[in-house]
Amino acid sequence: MHVSNKAWVCSVCGYVHHGPEPLEMCPVCGAPKEAFEVYAVEAKPSAKPNVRRWQCLNCGFVHSGPEPPEICPVCGSPKDCFEPLIEVAEKPNQVGKAVKVVVVGAGIAGLAAVEAVRAASPNAEITLISKESTLPYYRLNLTRYLAGEITEAELPIKPQSWFAENQVQLLLGAEVSKLLLDQKAVELHQGDVLPFDKLVLAVGAHPFVPPFPGSYREGVTTLRTLADANKILQSGLHKKNCVCIGGGLLGLETAGAIARRGAKVTLLEGHGWLLPRQLNKKAGDILAKHVKRSGIKLITKVRTQEILGDERVRGVLLEDGSVIDSDLVIVTTGIRSNSYLGRKAGLDVNQGIVVDNLLSTSHSDVFAAGDIAEHRGCVYGTWGPAQYQGSIAGMNAVGANAEFAGISRSNALKVLKLELFSIGQIEAKDGSYETIDSETDDSFSRFVFRDSHLVGSILLGDAKIAAQVKKAVESRFDFSDLLGRHPVAEEVIQFVTEHIN
Repeated sequence: MHVSNKAWVCSVCGYVHHGPEPLEMCPVCGAPKEAFEVYAVEAKPSAKPNVRRWQCLNCGFVHSGPEPPEICPVCGSPKDCFEPLIEVAEKPNQVGKAVKVVVVGAGIAGLAAVEAVRAASPNAEITLISKESTLPYYRLNLTRYLAGEITEAELPIKPQSWFAENQVQLLLGAEVSKLLLDQKAVELHQGDVLPFDKLVLAVGAHPFVPPFPGSYREGVTTLRTLADANKILQSGLHKKNCVCIGGGLLGLETAGAIARRGAKVTLLEGHGWLLPRQLNKKAGDILAKHVKRSGIKLITKVRTQEILGDERVRGVLLEDGSVIDSDLVIVTTGIRSNSYLGRKAGLDVNQGIVVDNLLSTSHSDVFAAGDIAEHRGCVYGTWGPAQYQGSIAGMNAVGANAEFAGISRSNALKVLKLELFSIGQIEAKDGSYETIDSETDDSFSRFVFRDSHLVGSILLGDAKIAAQVKKAVESRFDFSDLLGRHPVAEEVIQFVTEHIN
């Protein structure tokens, strides 16, 4: 069967389609045909290939062997002129067959994988293993639940009946203790052994807690699970002194949520301003004003030295010697991938479990998706990429051979009800960059150009043109006509609105 060399990548979710034309609708995220862009197919996949043949780039001679020859016997070119011929073994198409697929982890990546498996293969035997005892839920909504905006009953993604209707065996409160890859099985803590034909690892991540003294005291917690949120609520928040350590997105949302419950909140951030990866200092200062108006005390450029107390926390000691009284401390200093199982089983692991464009690990029957997966050196750690990766891993577990090309590291968020969008290079590295800014008390916009191309942007307070800006950055749209007129930010916004669809 002829396969077109042309490929298209969905700019929303990173799905790659091979064919002369893009699809009418992305099968992963549902984006329309217009969201597809031409994709430059890589010559070498990110997974370590088993190379048995080498081709001379000069004359085309093919050499068989684990290494290229020192000199091409045809044209005399040296060893470094040889390129490996990647021979991808045909994977048997399992669609429609009763393949045993085990998915470990019931976050959004795991659930998306289950949905994709069932959609592609009505006869697949699916087992979904969840360490938590509750139905899979919207982790993104934990801060809304903490704030009292939604109830616990509104958190689940699917009702219990969905799993029965789709013939998915859901194991709640079950934890995998070992991956028995030689046997193609997983072992649970209680001793049960579950065989698989294909395994999808979606075990996510855990909160990172810096090793400062006192982090074990009662009243010190993190926010990653529903159990964590309930623990915080049960501690009683009204008029309590609460400290949130870490001013990233989770720290901001957590601080805002417990402030709405009547807590007296102090937010600590080690950097000079909030969200330094997404915002420059001017935008960070505007966000700080918004945070303070929300009733939160913000302290930047500060480091925690110790959490004070006896059995229970009573305060936070800072490196400058000051003490903040606290009845509750919530640590929101980032996450780390749950890579232990994969590492112990011998899978290739770096920050996360290393995967190729098919989201396949170093074991051909094991896939990884979400916060556990490291694709091209990147662990995304956010909801959208986890969902898309889960879908693609699930499709591939039943033989679809779908590719994930990666997603631009952009952030479209709402921080304490304030819209935020950030993408690409947000600071000028040298004189070859041109920045155009606009600032008010409640909003900030920045556009960073290089060689007439938009390479980065910040939109804080009003992010209506976020989609167009993202497209302009990714498509390398030429802004020569506009920049020649030395525009102000408002003119850039108008131009983007009119010319980029």
